[in-house]
Amino acid sequence: MIRRSSLNDTDKIYSLYKEVARIPGGLARYEDEITVDYIENFIRNSLERGLSLVMEADGKIVGELHAYNSGLRIFSHVLSDLTICIHPDYQNKGYGRRLFSRFMKIVVDEIKEIKRVELMARESNERAINLYKSLGFKVEGAFRRKVNGELEKLENNIPMGWIRD
Repeated sequence: MIRRSSLNDTDKIYSLYKEVARIPGGLARYEDEITVDYIENFIRNSLERGLSLVMEADGKIVGELHAYNSGLRIFSHVLSDLTICIHPDYQNKGYGRRLFSRFMKIVVDEIKEIKRVELMARESNERAINLYKSLGFKVEGAFRRKVNGELEKLENNIPMGWIRD
């Protein structure tokens, strides 16, 4: 089941993010950077200025996706700071695609003021980049050597954007 997130989901989303952050390259944060304040902050921002969805399976939250705008009027038509998080046991099984597809359907059908959704993906995450492309996102360049990945290897961060026709 996919539904909109609420602040009541904070503890379960926190546990999900901690689990995924243990995987090298799983999130753009290390496990010790995942705090309850971080989770509450993005849920609040998403509730006020964006969208956050959770996916439930087997009685637990196994996925979360959120994005929100900056709060500046000149960017009020843009959702950014997008993050998707899928529990390791549910990765590579279509859960991320279903969650992201629902997110984009809500943006297209219900949040008409949003004209652009943007995200970043590390260049080594080819599966994610291909997923985003299949959902209508386009590569918009590269931030060279921005991501300090595993073993201190610097890699490019790839900005991608979806624009409403």
